[in-house]
Amino acid sequence: MPRAEVGTPKYLANKMKSKGLQRLRWYCQVCQKQCRDENGFKCHAQSEAHLRQMLVVGENAGRHIADFSSQFQHEFVQLLSRRFGTKRVFANRVYQEFIQDKLHLHMNATRWVTLTEFVKHLGRTGIARVDETDKGWFIAWIDSSPKALAKQEASLKKERATMSDEQRERILIEEQIERAKEQAETPGSGSGSASPPAEEQGLKREEGAQKVVLSLSTKPAALATSASAPTAGGLKLNPLKLAVNPLKRQNIFKAAPAAKSSDSPDAGVNTKRPASAVPAAECLILEEQERKRRKVEKGSVVI
Repeated sequence: MPRAEVGTPKYLANKMKSKGLQRLRWYCQVCQKQCRDENGFKCHAQSEAHLRQMLVVGENAGRHIADFSSQFQHEFVQLLSRRFGTKRVFANRVYQEFIQDKLHLHMNATRWVTLTEFVKHLGRTGIARVDETDKGWFIAWIDSSPKALAKQEASLKKERATMSDEQRERILIEEQIERAKEQAETPGSGSGSASPPAEEQGLKREEGAQKVVLSLSTKPAALATSASAPTAGGLKLNPLKLAVNPLKRQNIFKAAPAAKSSDSPDAGVNTKRPASAVPAAECLILEEQERKRRKVEKGSVVI
């Protein structure tokens, strides 16, 4: 059946039927022909022109598939960079805009069977940043042109110049903390090599020990001796002054005369208190009385 001539109603009807996108399974990429139904595609696959074209492709099928794949990737990335830039966008949205062109290169002629495999390929090659969510795959183009890299480096320099000293110190401290955490996580520095925590040391009282009693009062023995001491020369001594202060250190120079008087041969005649219990003033009074008594005895012997 011959084709309809241009301008005839049959030609216009065929154009209206073929307007827009048709089924991908009924498209022949080798011949670049779109069929409207399964019967038309079957008839095209049995035509002489299609068989001749398939013989040419069959001689080196890998090269043709690689050419189709590179062309599809180039056109897809070109649309992504010009239409969306470096913004994060839904991958299926980019594909829907890509196939709006009726003469686009179809994916069934490439080595990628699905859009998911193609998106993963872009992520592995570093052409785009890819992430999967519950809604599907999202894609963002990575601008690796020399102009974009120079612009990015200039912005980093400007940011470092405008950064305050406090921010720099904060960043350095964070880096040191991260390095310390990494060193702590390395093998050999686990809990086995860590020293046990030091125990708190303090005053501990043993069970059954006697109570410690501190008394700041005067000694009762000193009070008793001072109360029983005789009056010297008609002077009554104050018993409070005769008490010995337990916190005061004894003076050896004042205690020396008392020790000499206790070593005299007449020590047995007069009963005296121990030197440790006699204060210095009383020792001087007793020594003066002893000298007077000796003078009186010497005078009686001479007469």
